[in-house]
Parts: sequence; structure tokens; C-alpha cells
Amino acid sequence: MGTLQALKALEEPEGARRATGGSASAAPAAAPDPEVEASPRRRQFTAEYKLRILREADACKGGGDIGALLRREGLYSSNLSEWRRQREELTRAGMAKRHRGPKARPEDRRVKQLARENARLKRRLKRAEAIISIQKKASELLGIPLKNLDNDEGD
Repeated sequence: MGTLQALKALEEPEGARRATGGSASAAPAAAPDPEVEASPRRRQFTAEYKLRILREADACKGGGDIGALLRREGLYSSNLSEWRRQREELTRAGMAKRHRGPKARPEDRRVKQLARENARLKRRLKRAEAIISIQKKASELLGIPLKNLDNDEGD
């Protein structure tokens, strides 16, 4: 081996990494492609596309036809499973019993709750007034004088 080859062997052992920007003989780094997006975007599929793929998958008869379809479209089998589940849910929702007429508003619920509470309080008041009238009659029979409570109603 010549002296020049021996020096190169000492400088760069076989399979060794070079330091970045360290030697003058290293090729300049290529500039990054400006067309490449900084962060990848998640693919979004339209409903028409999903239905078209599901129809094509349902029409597949052979053993590898669905796999070929998925490879051609760049999809996963999980996409197909999820889209089938969504289609079933929509079908069930479309066949569900629909309630006709105006929809209930949140205010209506509050009004009904207040009406129930009002009716309950009226029943309690009626009972209380009946008890008070019985107490008045009992005090009259026993001869116990009562204070006039009519003046207290202004509170």
C-alpha cells in the first residue's frame, strides 16, 4: 500500500461516520424541497367516496379483490370496517321512529317543572289551611282565646 492510501485509511476508517461540515471533500448538503409540507395532513374522505369504495368492496368476489382495491386506493382495512359501521348506524337511524310535531325547548321543561312545584305548594297550603281551621274550631270548643292572625298576612 502506498503512503497516500495509508494516510487516508488512518483519517477515515472503513464504515466510520464523517462529521457534518468537517472535511472540505464532503459534498455540500442539498437544500430541502420547498414543496414538501412541514407537517403531514390527515386525509379526509367525502361521503360519496366512502359509499363508492363500499359498493366496490361489496361487489368483490375473489379472495384478493378487496386487498387489491385497498392497495389501489391506498386505504387500510380498518377504514373499510369503520365506514361499514357508519353506514349501518345511518341505516338504523334512518329507520328509527321519528317524533312528529314541534321539538321541546329547554324553556318548556323549566316551565313544566315550575308548574309541578306550584301545584305541590298549593296542595301543601290547602292542607295547612285545613289544619289551621281545625285548630281554630278546637280552640273555640275548648274556650281558648286565639290572637287575630289576619293582621300578619301583610308580611
